[in-house]
Amino acid sequence: MGLSGETGVTFITISEVGPRDGLQSIDRVMPLEAKKAWIKAEAEAGVPEIEVGSFVPPSLLPQMADTAELVAFARTLPGLNVVALVPNAKGAARAVEAGVHGLSIPFSMSETHSIKNVRKTHAEMLVEIAEVATVAKAGGVHCAVGLSTAFGCTMEGAVHEDRVVRLAVAAVEAGAEELSLSDTTGYADPAKVRRLVRAVTAAVGPGLLTTLHLHNTRGLGLANALAGLDEGITTLDASLGGLGGCPFAPGASGNIVTEDLVFMLAAMGYETGINLDRLMAVRGIIANALPGEPLYGFTPDAGLPLDYRSGSDT
Repeated sequence: MGLSGETGVTFITISEVGPRDGLQSIDRVMPLEAKKAWIKAEAEAGVPEIEVGSFVPPSLLPQMADTAELVAFARTLPGLNVVALVPNAKGAARAVEAGVHGLSIPFSMSETHSIKNVRKTHAEMLVEIAEVATVAKAGGVHCAVGLSTAFGCTMEGAVHEDRVVRLAVAAVEAGAEELSLSDTTGYADPAKVRRLVRAVTAAVGPGLLTTLHLHNTRGLGLANALAGLDEGITTLDASLGGLGGCPFAPGASGNIVTEDLVFMLAAMGYETGINLDRLMAVRGIIANALPGEPLYGFTPDAGLPLDYRSGSDT
């Protein structure tokens, strides 16, 4: 059953993915010290989890070349859950060695996108997930699988719900400790979110599908987040300033804006532990490090209502 912030305080985990999903989508490389300042400032604003980067070959994504250094830095920040994305077992080994608390491997529900993104078929990816899970377990690291393009793909179109359910079950059997549904290309709508969350949860059992990774490509990001919350989702990915998108999925524009998401949840009575005034101030770090890079968000543009009290002040 879904949880309602309006009838009692419920904690929703916000996982900031900007340092990974946001920065991998732009051509410029943010300086390491600016990345550290961004991560530190968000942690101090109360963000509980940050995906600091991905362990991919620097030749493919030079923006992520300093991920190991970022993990080491982020591990010094009190209370922060430090996670990273890995494409394969080799990346998982690097992530474990670097000291992440958790790792996530993307598993595209569109086989066309899977081949384009990680050069593997579904069958090959399930083998890879099993190897990643083994590496993670040996290192005492939490292993999650992100079911990307779960709602549709710009290369294949709609992805059938039965396929997502079947592959979600296979991912759990391969060793996934947690699942997320990702609207990589903005195909989701609230009705689809409800149906797919229910179907996957029914198939894999309670407590495994915890997270939604949503994009605001067609303006439905926050509506889709609410639909997920009503179905029991407890973690939402978001990106400061709405940075983000998959470089290997045409049309995959920005993530949900962290600032807008935190404002909406606070207004509805959910608890995130995040001080929104301090969170919005972090935008200046990005603006200074990447001048001219578009930053989005209605809440930062409009400002906070006169009677608003930031979450950590209530």
